[in-house]
Amino acid sequence: MKEKKLYMIGNAHIDPVWMWRWQEGFAEIKATFRSALDRMKEYDDFIFTGNSASFYEWVEENDPQMFEEIRERVKEGRWVIVGGWWIQPDCNTPSGESFVRQGLYGQRYFQEKLGVKSACGYNVDSFGHNGMLPQILKKSGMDSYVFMRPGRHEKGLPGETFLWKSLDGSEVTAARIPFEYCTWPEGIEEHVRRCAGEIKDQNGRALCFYGVGNHGGGPTRKNIESIRQMKQKEELPKLIFSSPADFFAETRKEAKPLPTVTGELLHHASGCYSAHSGIKRWNRMAENRLEMAEKYAVVSDLTVGKRYPGERLTEGWKEVLFNQFHDILAGTCLESAYQDAQEQYGAALSGAAKVLNSSLQTLSWKIDIPFEEGTKPLVVFNPNAFETAFEVAVESWKPEEGTVLLDEAGEQVPFQYVQSEAASNGRCRMVFVAKLPSLGWRTFRFAVREDGRRFADVKADQSGAENKWFSIRFDERTGYISSLRKKNDGTEYFSGPAAVPVVMEDKSDTWSHGVRIFDKRAGEFTGKVSLAEQGPVKSVFRVTSTYGASRIVQDYSIYQELDFIVVKTMVDWREQFKMLKFQFPMNMNYLRASWEIPYGSAEREPDGEEYPMQNFIDLEGTNPGMETHINGLSILNDGKASGSVAGKTAAFTVLRSPVYANHEPYVPDEGLEYTYLDQGIQNFTWVLYPHDGSWEEAGTVRLSKTLNQNPISLFETFHAGELQQKASFLKNREKNVCCTVVKEAEDGSGDLILRFYETAGKNTKDRLELRALALDEELLFSPFEIKTVRVKRDGTLTETNMLEECRQN
Repeated sequence: MKEKKLYMIGNAHIDPVWMWRWQEGFAEIKATFRSALDRMKEYDDFIFTGNSASFYEWVEENDPQMFEEIRERVKEGRWVIVGGWWIQPDCNTPSGESFVRQGLYGQRYFQEKLGVKSACGYNVDSFGHNGMLPQILKKSGMDSYVFMRPGRHEKGLPGETFLWKSLDGSEVTAARIPFEYCTWPEGIEEHVRRCAGEIKDQNGRALCFYGVGNHGGGPTRKNIESIRQMKQKEELPKLIFSSPADFFAETRKEAKPLPTVTGELLHHASGCYSAHSGIKRWNRMAENRLEMAEKYAVVSDLTVGKRYPGERLTEGWKEVLFNQFHDILAGTCLESAYQDAQEQYGAALSGAAKVLNSSLQTLSWKIDIPFEEGTKPLVVFNPNAFETAFEVAVESWKPEEGTVLLDEAGEQVPFQYVQSEAASNGRCRMVFVAKLPSLGWRTFRFAVREDGRRFADVKADQSGAENKWFSIRFDERTGYISSLRKKNDGTEYFSGPAAVPVVMEDKSDTWSHGVRIFDKRAGEFTGKVSLAEQGPVKSVFRVTSTYGASRIVQDYSIYQELDFIVVKTMVDWREQFKMLKFQFPMNMNYLRASWEIPYGSAEREPDGEEYPMQNFIDLEGTNPGMETHINGLSILNDGKASGSVAGKTAAFTVLRSPVYANHEPYVPDEGLEYTYLDQGIQNFTWVLYPHDGSWEEAGTVRLSKTLNQNPISLFETFHAGELQQKASFLKNREKNVCCTVVKEAEDGSGDLILRFYETAGKNTKDRLELRALALDEELLFSPFEIKTVRVKRDGTLTETNMLEECRQN
């Protein structure tokens, strides 16, 4: 074996928010950075490793002189920038695009302000790492990755340093930190000896992180003096003041190949995936609204010349990225910290809403809408870059008798009246299904027609309904689904009562340390079902159920012209130390459970463990007696983040209610008052989508995008304009390729940045059409590839990395 080496990584893990609020974290960042600079003056061999661009932006604005000192130390090579991201986020719950933006804004900041970009990804405290990160890291300029969780007691690895690979084949060199990322001054020798014991391979090296952390602090004089003294002890490895970059540079020189690990790195703190419903929902809403605002800001810029508000959108993204910090988004901070987070997400949501509304209003004002007596125009926009059909609901003064809904060609479209949001005379709510062009709009109008066509109601009775695709039945005694049957082949999806709101005992702390399975059943909600709405567009079944002092109201919408069921849900939760799951016993053999992850998917064993989830989970298999028929059921959501599959029983997790910021081994004192998570009312929507074949073939990804980026409607007036009443700005042909981003480049050039990802794991030749620039271009995708392209205003297209630079593989 070669000479043993311990690479001593001086760092200060700083949680800007955790058991304290961001204002205290701000102060601690400045104090920690000041301490690190002072240690550099005292010890000429000391090297400091720092990350999180947001910290440096704070220091730059608050103490420019100290920022200049940092800049000089970076030039000197003793202050080493790692991470390249805006913050150390939760690495499962954010969208794929959020991870791209972490690198885009983080690396651009470091390059512009400090003259460097990080080559090393760095998330030492995040509670697990999604399986698409190697591709995102690689295309953001990073070829290595440092992490600590899950630890060796939570996930076995073939080596503590390994090649980490995502499904597309991208690889980065990853290293798991042994034991801890921080040390107290008195315990450093014991920590060094433990780390030395981890040098077991022929390469003879390991990382050893030191420095006071969590609330900042960094390496102390005692730390550094102790390391200097330990360098003289012959029984210890060679101790080197160093950085992760040096460690990985030496590792790559070795001829011996490293073991390979493919896919996600889980589990740690499984309860974090569902702790604090509010933060999960705010994050999902903000991510989607910012994407929508960017897309239509580009459309209005290229179509009618409205200036793209790049700085405003970037500031919104930074608010979102900061609050994706692993303790904030995980739900493990103080209650008061979530008041701050709500304000910051609110700022991002409000800013994006203003950009989006201004862009849409500008476009709709330019649509040619000739005057017609007694009509009321309505423009409906599709923020998705594919054709879609979805419910549109509008509130208005009640139209006169004989009113019909017409499309731009004068064809009648079914609509129906439903209960208004306003408890007031004269107001009404109208719903219809709009079939919309890709990233475009369509103009409808309400008009009076004496000879208007009457459409048949959705077929329903008091406990069930059907359309051309499926039938659904409810148990009148409980409110559970008793049957969901697909008509074309007779598939019965459930083996027993389904969509059952099951209450589980959950005595774990806020993180659920050491807990992976939540299956101790405490009871279930039961209730009643009633037919609440019926018309030509949809029938709505209202299921009202109770458990203890808690209540759930769910409205199941079954549509005449849609092949999925939309369930709007209100939960009024009053329980403590419990978890709520919606459970589905599947009537399938050869079950395959697929979960959406950031910019990808993962197939997981039905082992009952809690897993992170993005927009959907899909259950696919064969029904007993029909082994040649493959069928699937996608369960989609607009704000939930975890679930489980135990054998053939699937569930998505609605909420947990531990004490705020309760970390074991502390046990809540029965004599004290505490605040519990997720108390009170929350609203969300989920969807049941029964489909033929696999989810990859059935368009589940596109439906999940539509659920999260709904059509937007605007009542308009009559005016001349240069825009047609129906138009599409951009589209691509292949259903397994999803365009998620249309924005302007960050460099101010005015070039467009488009991002796509391949969803089904197959080589694909696709075609991109962007009519405003007369672009019709072929794009080639490898399986699970995330592709970024730059389009100039003259229509020329080039591929780039995720930093919007020339392409790097």
